[in-house]
Amino acid sequence: MIIKGIKLRGWLLALVGSAVLIALIWTLAVKMEGEKPAVLMESGPLAIGDSHRFSITVSDAKSGLKKVWVGLLKDGKESVLIEKEFSPGSLFKRSRVHKESIDIQIEPKKMGIADGEALLRVAVWDFSWKSWFRGNTVYLEKEVLIDTRPPVIDVLTRRHNIAQGGSGLVVYRVSEPCPVNGVSVGNNFFPGKAGYFKDKNVYMTFIALDHTQGKGTEMFVQAKDFAGNSVRKGFPHYIRNRQFRTDSISVSDKFLAWKMPEFEDGGANQAGGGQLDKFLRVNRELREESYKKIAGQLKETDPLLRWEGAFGRLPASARKSAFADHRIYNYKGRVIDRQVHQGIDLASLAQSPVPASNKGRVVFQGEVGIYGKTVLLDHGFGLFSMYSHLSSIKVQIDQVIGKGEIIGRTGMTGLAGGDHLHFGVLIHQVFVDPVEWWDSAWIANNVLNKIEYVKSRLAEE
Repeated sequence: MIIKGIKLRGWLLALVGSAVLIALIWTLAVKMEGEKPAVLMESGPLAIGDSHRFSITVSDAKSGLKKVWVGLLKDGKESVLIEKEFSPGSLFKRSRVHKESIDIQIEPKKMGIADGEALLRVAVWDFSWKSWFRGNTVYLEKEVLIDTRPPVIDVLTRRHNIAQGGSGLVVYRVSEPCPVNGVSVGNNFFPGKAGYFKDKNVYMTFIALDHTQGKGTEMFVQAKDFAGNSVRKGFPHYIRNRQFRTDSISVSDKFLAWKMPEFEDGGANQAGGGQLDKFLRVNRELREESYKKIAGQLKETDPLLRWEGAFGRLPASARKSAFADHRIYNYKGRVIDRQVHQGIDLASLAQSPVPASNKGRVVFQGEVGIYGKTVLLDHGFGLFSMYSHLSSIKVQIDQVIGKGEIIGRTGMTGLAGGDHLHFGVLIHQVFVDPVEWWDSAWIANNVLNKIEYVKSRLAEE
């Protein structure tokens, strides 16, 4: 019996020892894990202005985060931006942090850091027992540029005489690359484009006053560099106020019965109301949707002046409406709506061929709500022409069309009461008076002479 007891105890001790050894091996395997923490930081070049905020995300899925350190090295001096230690938790409770997002604010001037190249350093440790309990460590370095000085703007064009509802041209130079730059006119922003002049920091853009913007409308060039430093500079300009016509349009039951069925799938066929209610929804809501669809096609423009000379108009046509006509809609003797006409209506023979007003690239062709079949041409640097109510379209997207080439035929698609061409000109996303662009003298004084002046000025420098 004694021998059997001794053997049993020996077996139990061996079993316990094996279990302890297995537990120890498992513990060491877990605690000695060799996977480094991970760091996710903003990608691409990083420029830092007066005040720059960015974020990093650090993580360690296994042993958890122990410490994060972020510093900036400039001219041999290291400035600590953040140093954070994490709780190790407890033996019986897993409470370690395995992932953390950290916002970091850098204000170079307050920290006494001068402009120039610097090195951003990030170090992260975990709770692994490797490296004599120092843990796994990951280091990340990134070259950054400290730039607290705003760019300098030099407006190269001298005179800027613009009529209410009209167009203009501004050429300017910035002292450094600026991903955001352009001209603000009231609440509208016209982004600048480089590429016309050899100097890559010389930008050009067409600008516009919409039909509501008269004297007192604020204008200035603005630019923001990669570090977020921004500047704005005014320039001499003169705004000529205009009065626009008022036009009265009678809406008949015959017109409603003829036209409204065309808009059954265009948002007008909502519950309730008769043909008049449908018309009002088309004239108001679909009109707004139509503009948004057009504006969505004009976000980008070619850095080329594709056009030459005065823009053409529909041959042998009569003008049936003017730009920015303030239309009053009447039904059975009472006013039912008011809208502004953003273009010029030109009428000739039914289904007349429609020539391109000038050379341009097709950026859109298709149906647009109240405008029906429509073609949009990009003439460069934010100048677009629009051809609407077409009965047919003969061009394709990205096709470059020469001046006078046929793009389609007139018609009465959309909210048109008769066969005609609705011709519009837009500066970026703002409708302007096309009459200016039909006038070769206006183009010479307000566009071509300005460009030649800037060329000669740059050549002298």
